[in-house]
This record gives sequence, structure tokens and C-alpha cells, in this order.
Amino acid sequence: MRMARSALIAGSTGLVGSRLLQKLLQAPDYAQVLALTRRPLDIEHVRLKVLIADFDKLAPITAQMRADDAFCCLGTTQAKAGGRAGLERVDFDMVLAFARAAREADASRFFVVSSIGSSLNAPSFYNRTKARMQAAVAEIDYACIQIVQPSLLLGAREESRPLEAAGQRLMPLISPLLCGSLARYRPISADAVADALLQLARDDAARGVHIHSLPLK
Repeated sequence: MRMARSALIAGSTGLVGSRLLQKLLQAPDYAQVLALTRRPLDIEHVRLKVLIADFDKLAPITAQMRADDAFCCLGTTQAKAGGRAGLERVDFDMVLAFARAAREADASRFFVVSSIGSSLNAPSFYNRTKARMQAAVAEIDYACIQIVQPSLLLGAREESRPLEAAGQRLMPLISPLLCGSLARYRPISADAVADALLQLARDDAARGVHIHSLPLK
């Protein structure tokens, strides 16, 4: 039988992260789930331990972050972050700080949410930042790194994102036209992204760095 593991998650209050946290707590795969967060969570569970932390200063709590698998669902937008610098701080600096601290705490596998279209040559600063994050994370010596690249996320957020909301209304009308190699550009529910992360975590044999468009093949 597969031994129960421990999980560490960052971004558990976000659209994907909140779904993933619930799934990790319900899954028999994990005996303990550590949630690294900047503010207290409004849920309690016998297997949940909340670590309140400043992502700019993780060193003091690294010893408390010990887990087998680390999941990163951190992410923002330029509008919410106040510009490019704010976006880079969350989507690059904080993700990389978390990845390094989790590895120092002996996590052997890292799972992170990126974005479809991520490329160092992308016209979008957002996608270029995601590509830089992927490259930087891939340099950390995890036994396995799984990167998922969802398209437009479907689901209700706590904060308002007008452009995303407009896309959520429009894209389902276009989705049937996105077939074959274009299927990865179809909008996907945050719940489905969380399911994909958990599915990848159940592959004990995977090693190295893997990048996945969604849905998983």
C-alpha cells in the first residue's frame, strides 16, 4: 500500500489553491497538510496545520515546513498587484522563495500552477514572468517538478477581475471551436486544475521536470 505523505501548500486562499487545499484534506494520500499563508484560514481540520508567514522571510519557519510534497498556487495580476513590479514579486519572487524553502525543508517533489502561453518571448509580461519562474524552479534539485499550464480559469473569486469575468462569459462560446492542438486554450475550472495537481501527485514514478497543458492527456 502507498504510504500516506505530508503536503505543504502555498496560495491556499486563491481560486485554485482553495480547491486544492480541500482536496488534499479529503485525500487519503496525505496524513498531514501544512498551509503556508499570510493570513489565518477560516477552516479547521484534524489534518490541517496553518503556518502564518511572510513570504519575504521564510527562513525562521523553514524547519516547520517539513513535508514530502510542496504545492504552489501563488499568482496575481498586474492590476491587483499595482503594476509589473508587484506581479513579478508574487509570480516570480514569492514562488521561487517558497520553492527553495520547501526544498530546504526536505520536500522532494514540487507542483506549481503556471499559465498556458508561458514563454520567454511572449508578448505578455505576465507570460514572460511565468516562463522565467518555470526556468528558475526547474534549477532547484527536486526529484520531480510538475508544472501545469491552465488556460483561462473558471470559478468565482473573492476579488473582482473584470477582464477575467468577461472572458469567462465569452470563452465557453468559443470553446467548441478549440479542437486538437488548440484544446489546451479552452477555459478550465479551478476545480479541474486542482484535480490535475492531485492526479500528478499520485504518480510516484515520475522524475525530472514535466510541463503539462490541461486537461491532462
